[in-house]
Amino acid sequence: MNATPVDPGSGVVYPVGLRLLDRRVVVVGGGQVAHRRVAGLLEARARVTVVSPAVTPALEALVAPGSLTWVRRGWRPGDLDGAWYAVAATDDPAVNAAVAEEAERLRVFCARADDRSASSVWTPAVGRQGDLVIGVHGGGDPQRAVGVRDAVVAGLSDGSIRDRAAREPEGGRAGSVVLVGGGPGDPGLITVRGQQAVAQADVVLADHLAPQSLLASLPPEVEVIDASKLPRGRSMAQEQINALLVEHALAGRRVVRLKGGDPFVFGRGMEELEACVAAGVPVEVVPGVTSAIAVPALAGIPVTHRGLTHEFVVVSGHVPPGHPQSLVDWAALGRLRGTVVVLMGVDTAGAIAAALIEHGRAPDTPVAVVADGSTATQRAVRTTLAGLAGTLADEGIRPPAVWVVGEVVALGTRL
Repeated sequence: MNATPVDPGSGVVYPVGLRLLDRRVVVVGGGQVAHRRVAGLLEARARVTVVSPAVTPALEALVAPGSLTWVRRGWRPGDLDGAWYAVAATDDPAVNAAVAEEAERLRVFCARADDRSASSVWTPAVGRQGDLVIGVHGGGDPQRAVGVRDAVVAGLSDGSIRDRAAREPEGGRAGSVVLVGGGPGDPGLITVRGQQAVAQADVVLADHLAPQSLLASLPPEVEVIDASKLPRGRSMAQEQINALLVEHALAGRRVVRLKGGDPFVFGRGMEELEACVAAGVPVEVVPGVTSAIAVPALAGIPVTHRGLTHEFVVVSGHVPPGHPQSLVDWAALGRLRGTVVVLMGVDTAGAIAAALIEHGRAPDTPVAVVADGSTATQRAVRTTLAGLAGTLADEGIRPPAVWVVGEVVALGTRL
């Protein structure tokens, strides 16, 4: 909609939330504006009919699964019959005007995308945080509304705007646990849902690889528990972590288990999930951006590339080849042609490289080691499989580090 001021004599907008579940909504037009309106209507679970000779590919993809109905022609009088709500979003003002006129006759509210002053309803800038919906009208200026909406959503996400008023007192509320994957370390790489869960937590059990700056922004009444597991050093036992999650949840608290990467990628998240389920504690899993893919990408290394590799394997290197506890088929990995990504494999790198070479991988296969991925101290070194152990020693590489084996490593050197 345009930002042309609307005559104050027409009255101020009356904000209202439409409940459109299983109610017919007609969208006339199939371009980008229609696409954006349809996305919100489908989220409200309306029965959406799009009337347009052509639609965007994204809208067309929604037809086959039945998410919407597409009438493949231009608008005709009568298309709004039975509608509760209408959107006129074509690039022809005459068509939009005709749709709005019919809507007026049928007493159907209609949002006209090209002319706010001719619309019977204005579409606010909408943001969502769980069941909380933020709608902002900008007094005729959509960009103003978007700016305010974004600021409110950001404040709810990072906790600077605290949504605690709706909570019951601790003693009268059932506790819960959210297992949050915090991503590779940069707080900007946590998911929106993950950041929201942290902002709403009463207790946070955090690893040292989780985004630490998120903890600094928490209110003082939030209890932060250090659940770090240092490589071959101090660590909190997994059994103790499980017990703390259950204990605090059963006391009526919202508990977040904040990990680096993804909770189900070498994160023992399933053990924590099982402990919560066994204790009858409601638990949610919030996937995270795994460092196995993100850290190489941040160093300019794709784990796959068209025409170069059709597979990649992520392997834990916390125990070396030949160790009684190793579950890795190193012989099979040595025969692969694609990419191998090794996590938790700094101290065992020499033994792993030797095993890969022994089972068929060329000694001169490119290798990149990325330490402290996504943080201000990130650095990457390149070597070969045969030279890996020596390079790690010479460069003083310490965990956390991810190393990548394969021809994709050479791609990064061209950038």
